[in-house]
Amino acid sequence: MNLPAFKIGWPQRLAALLLVLFLSQCLWVISRQQLSTDDYRFARCGREMWERPSPLAGYFTSCGNLNGDGTFGYRVAGLPLSAQRLALLAIDKMRSPENRLYASSALSGSTWEARHELSSVKYLLHLPFVFFAVWLGAGLWWVARRLFGNEGGFFALGLYCFCPDIVRYSVVPNNDVLAMWGLYGLVYTAIGVAHAMQGPRRKWRPRIALLIVALGLTAAAHLLAAMIGLLAAAILMMYLAERRRSHVMQILIFSALGAMAVLFASYTFRLPAFTYVFTGGSARFWFSLDAARGFFASPANAAISVATAVAAILWLGIRRCRYFGNTIPLILALVLFPLVTTQAVSRPWLWALPFLFTFLGGVFADILETRYRKLFLVLTGLILVTQAGLCITLLTTIAHQS
Repeated sequence: MNLPAFKIGWPQRLAALLLVLFLSQCLWVISRQQLSTDDYRFARCGREMWERPSPLAGYFTSCGNLNGDGTFGYRVAGLPLSAQRLALLAIDKMRSPENRLYASSALSGSTWEARHELSSVKYLLHLPFVFFAVWLGAGLWWVARRLFGNEGGFFALGLYCFCPDIVRYSVVPNNDVLAMWGLYGLVYTAIGVAHAMQGPRRKWRPRIALLIVALGLTAAAHLLAAMIGLLAAAILMMYLAERRRSHVMQILIFSALGAMAVLFASYTFRLPAFTYVFTGGSARFWFSLDAARGFFASPANAAISVATAVAAILWLGIRRCRYFGNTIPLILALVLFPLVTTQAVSRPWLWALPFLFTFLGGVFADILETRYRKLFLVLTGLILVTQAGLCITLLTTIAHQS
């Protein structure tokens, strides 16, 4: 099979530079962090998921059955630590019996063996979440560039990379960054499946498989995010599939069953723990504008707030700005911002940010193609420079708060 050539031109290099700047901010914050009780909880329970079940009878881990909390974040946090521990025990196994540090083998050793030998725990624990945030940033740029061109893609990515809230939640273990990553990928994968349905069937399978994985991992991060993503996927696929709409429900049912299998695997195929997905109440929600009001009223997001106000006026006043590529991320952002979970502590407003930045990139890309290009080119540059300055000056505060 001939794979398409991937060319690294100036757009890819500039996007990589922005992502490197984002990564540098995260590394700077992590270097000044202290391990917290949440860090220890994610590390302990994540390692228990990978290495052995909890000794507490009737519970999945010593954190309980994770009512309202997804397993994905714990597994992401625990995987590097478990891998390093197993590597230490494997190296120890190669030593002569009289020189070994641990009596147990790598397979039968306790979860807590070699814990005092683990190094760089802070980086091993936090960097996987930074990796997913960088991955999301690359996906955001790819989507926005495909839809709106280079200018829209770079504006969306620039706002993402210099958003203080994105940096703050990317440098600590949590399920919200993973839910944000999964939900954004799920929505645009569903759109990709719908477009692929217009072509030969051989092109359906890879995208449907990707849809299953995206839905399953999103559910493992947060059930509410997966439910919203599945509903959005159903609506968008029905709208885009046109003459192939009779296949949409079959694909969605198959994807939901596959996602359930992925979610079941995240609980190590333990049925008692898996049942808490349906009884834990993680999908319970209500509505409140407090989170959205706090985000847009924060001085740290002043440039983003200005860009949002300008984009809203342009979307309402200029017809060319109101089309599918701009309107879908706007609708999803409006749906997510007012959501508040009532059973678990989570941040649906954070999940809305990639959709908001996609919308902003689209509207500003449209207006840059008009006769007002010079005026809005200056405005776009000022917004990015201002937001970058705000984010960089707040890094010390972010390090102390996280």
